[in-house]
Order: sequence, then C-alpha cells, then structure tokens
Amino acid sequence: MVKQKSRYVCQKCGFSFAKWAGRCENCGEWNTLLEQIVPTDAEVKTALAKGAVSGKKLDAVSINTIEPSDAGSRLLTGFQDFDIVLGGGILLGSVNLLAGQPGMGKSTILMQVCSNVANSGRNVLYVSGEESAGQVKLRALRLGASSDKLHFASSASGNDIAKTIEEGNYDLVIVDSIQTLSMAEISSAPGTVSQVSNCGNLIIRAAKSSDTAVIIVGHVTKDGTLAGPKVLEHLVDVVLNFEGDRYGGFKTIRAVKNRFGSTTEVAIFEMADKGLKEVKNPSEVLLAERQNTDGSIIMATIEGARPLLVEIQALVNSTNFGYPKRTASGFDLNRLNLLIAVLEKRTKLKLQDKDIFINVVGGLRLNDSAADLAICMAIASAAAGRKLNDKIVVFGEVGLGGEIRSVASADRRIAEAKKLGFKNAIAPATIKDKFVLPVKDLRAALVKYMNNK
Repeated sequence: MVKQKSRYVCQKCGFSFAKWAGRCENCGEWNTLLEQIVPTDAEVKTALAKGAVSGKKLDAVSINTIEPSDAGSRLLTGFQDFDIVLGGGILLGSVNLLAGQPGMGKSTILMQVCSNVANSGRNVLYVSGEESAGQVKLRALRLGASSDKLHFASSASGNDIAKTIEEGNYDLVIVDSIQTLSMAEISSAPGTVSQVSNCGNLIIRAAKSSDTAVIIVGHVTKDGTLAGPKVLEHLVDVVLNFEGDRYGGFKTIRAVKNRFGSTTEVAIFEMADKGLKEVKNPSEVLLAERQNTDGSIIMATIEGARPLLVEIQALVNSTNFGYPKRTASGFDLNRLNLLIAVLEKRTKLKLQDKDIFINVVGGLRLNDSAADLAICMAIASAAAGRKLNDKIVVFGEVGLGGEIRSVASADRRIAEAKKLGFKNAIAPATIKDKFVLPVKDLRAALVKYMNNK
C-alpha cells in the first residue's frame, strides 16, 4: 500500500506546513494547524478521469432571450443614503456582507433595517449565533422594533440556517455572524477558514435558490481587514464596510464591492438614543463648534460622491525627547511623515525637533489626496502661530517638489463651500474659477495666505 501523506493547514490563513507547530509562521495565530490528508498521484488521476466522464453538456441560450431580474424587487432599508449605497435597496436573492469593528453599531443598524422592512409587509428573519432571544429583545425594545413580520432564531448551525433560507418563507434573512457558524460535517472550530468558507457557500446557494435577500455580518481583525478567508468577499454580491469612531463622531457605510450598483457612494450616520440616524448635512454639523485658531483649517473633501467640509486640526510642540513624535487621527501616518518632509525641504519651516499631532474632526478618516494641502497648511499654521481667514477652504494634492496638483471633483467641492457661506478656496492653479485663490506651490501658499496672527 502507498503510504498516505499529510499536511498541516492553518485554519486562519490557509497556509500549509510539512509538520505540526503550535504557532502558524505565516499569520502568527496559535493552535490553528490541523492535519489534512494529501491525495496521492493515483487518486488525483482517478478523480480527473471520473470528472472527465461525469460532466454533462451545458444548455446555453442566447443572451437576448434571457429575461432580466426584476429591478424593482428591492427591499428598502428605511435609510435613503443606505439604499443609495446598495444601489437602490437590498435586491432579492442577493447576499450582502457587512463588516466592521466591534461596537461600531452593526447589530443596531441591522435591527433597524429589519424593523423597517418588516413594517413594509415583508417577512424578516434575524438569526443570531452570538446572542440569546432575551438579549436581542432588549435591543429591539430600545430601538422600537416591533412587528409580527419580524422573527428571531438563535442558532450557530450553518446547516440549519441554510435549510431555513432554502424554504423560501422569508424575504430578508440576517445572519449575525458568519464567524460563529459551523457545519456538522467539518470538525474544525467556528471561525476557521474551512468553516467560514463552507458555511458561506451553503448560505449563498440557499439564498440564490429561494430568491431570499441575505445580510451576513462579518468580524474584522485588529488591522481592519475582514476575518477569515478572502474567498468569502469574492463569493458574496455586496461587501459593505462600517467605519468610524465607535466612541463618538460620525460612522460611515461604504460599498467596496457591489454587483448591483456604484462603489462611490457613502452613507453617514451618527448614534442617538434610539439607534443610528442619517446625517443629511454633515458639513454644517462638523463646523458648528469650530473655533478659528492657529492650526485649524477647513478642507473640502469628497466622501464617496458627496462633497463634505471638514476641519483639520494640527498641534505642534517642542519635543522633550530625542526623537519627535508624530500622531495622526483620521489620516494616514505614513502620508503625514511624507508631507512633513516636503514642508521641511521646500519651505523654511524647521520641524525636526517638533512633536506634531493631526486630528480630523468628527471621527472621519480621510483617504482623499486633496487633504495634502490642508494638512500642510494646518501644520504650518500651528508651528508659526498664524491663522487662516475663517471664510477660506483648502484642498489640493502636494507633490514631492512642493507643487500643488489638481484633484477630482473640484466643482462639487467649490459648490459645497459656497453653499455654507465661504468666500474663497485655496486650490490648484489649474482650476479656473473666480472663487478659487490659485496656488502653484506650497511655499507660495504659506507666504501669501498664512499671515494673520
């Protein structure tokens, strides 16, 4: 007999090893290696031979004869901006994955969505593998979720949940969360690669066969990526990221994958006593408590397809140690270090012995390259003790040579600034608008406009 070979596969990252170890060298997790039998060459050849004769010819039809899916068969969430992010609502038969940090409000907004959909006359099922019926009822009471069409079940069995979805008795099913589910046929623990991928496959097949809309809650790792195999994101139709500061400020939902709509839209929420509520005019809310001091700059940014004015704050102090500290809240730290280097090289500012702290007000996280100029001007303002005129907004990308480069959607940024009563915008010189105070390089921007004590 041919001796069977085995490999030890990490249930977190899927990496395999020739021998067992307590810790996976690839992802660093402990006690995640499980033994798996490697098929012999003869078994592989036998499987290939069987597969070659067991298949059957597909019945292909002309695409012109296929009836499109009913575009109107969408479930409205009760949140206008959330519906826009989804492409017009939750499409029946779609599988949506909602991921976010603990305490962000995933279960809260899903309970609100369940209540809104159930009150519209649709049958809704909320399945929790983490909480009991009594715990979920407390949340429902707090949020005012009450409907005979809203049902609840507590289960961590992927088989049972898939069978319930396959029956087709519900229009919307919430699964909270995929990391708590397991299949009886797989011996590994819940949350492992094999359990997450197989339970996900099982639920997706059931949803497609019964035309049931499903929202799956996913956990994230400490670096913000979705826990479990990457294949889960490829399998589902929509991937939603729930971001923001869980202790306060705004929270945003954006689609990083959407087969039925755009990935440029964003929904902005804030937490209230009765759950999450949409913020219709976030710019006005963000600027309501602003004080025009040194280190404070108003930036015109774009969140998804929405223009937004946000305050950038900078604090510059002399360092008490040999190595200066640089901290950024809501902005990429590597990008901040690069901009500090450009400031030191292309202007007369000396920042090598300064601690620099950057804060984006409201708990937002900026991934917009147009924030470069606002960050630089905030640092310069704090370092020199000079203020910018409080009726001026700033946006523009800064190159390594100190040049100010053009950015996308400049017209929408300018329109938002005008709507909120601002008089001018410091922006790249390539923008031809009377509202714009054009600047070509960083040094000229600081010398010309940073002159108020």
